[in-house]
Amino acid sequence: MSTQFEAIRFDEQGLVPAIVQDRQSKAVLMMAYMNEESLQKTLETGETWFWSRSRQGLWNKGATSGHTQKVKELRYDCDGDTLLIFVDPQGPACHNGTYTCFEGRIDLLAEEGSEGDKGSESSYEYHVLSQLIETIATRDMERPEGAYTTYLFEKGVDKILKKVGEEAGEVIIAAKNRDPEELRNESADLLYHLLVLWREQGLGLDQVIDILKQRHTK
Repeated sequence: MSTQFEAIRFDEQGLVPAIVQDRQSKAVLMMAYMNEESLQKTLETGETWFWSRSRQGLWNKGATSGHTQKVKELRYDCDGDTLLIFVDPQGPACHNGTYTCFEGRIDLLAEEGSEGDKGSESSYEYHVLSQLIETIATRDMERPEGAYTTYLFEKGVDKILKKVGEEAGEVIIAAKNRDPEELRNESADLLYHLLVLWREQGLGLDQVIDILKQRHTK
């Protein structure tokens, strides 16, 4: 085994599960398996390579579809038996054509008013923001016809910038007029278009938060 992989605990078949996550939206895109060879090729090429258990061979994600994944960071967990790969996806991750393979959802059975339910409510605002970021990323990858976000991405950066400028102006006018209801609405519009712009520019919310943290500690 390569010395650089000493911390990785491959199983008896020489495999380790690899979770792929969008670097910008933080959405989990897929899970596959890697062996030492596919991990080495991932490091060498900067694209994800996996080991197919069904075909018993290496495969480069997106080699056929063009939906490759540009690797930005690799991590392993505390036990060294799972990899986490942050990527910039070049298209949908799932073979079904969806942004993420994890489209299915199982409803929780927690009773209303339970501690788990209260915890969910307390973080709901942030959850909505995360959902919006993931939805924008999904629209970017899948481009469903008729969706406004699809329209913005297809029109390009000039259109997105125009909308950001327009909404920023509306925020200013609402604040100047001391209209709290209008200010809330226009602020929401501005935030949405700003998130679309960040996606188009390859910028994640966490990167902006990092700048705020750096400034706060000065």
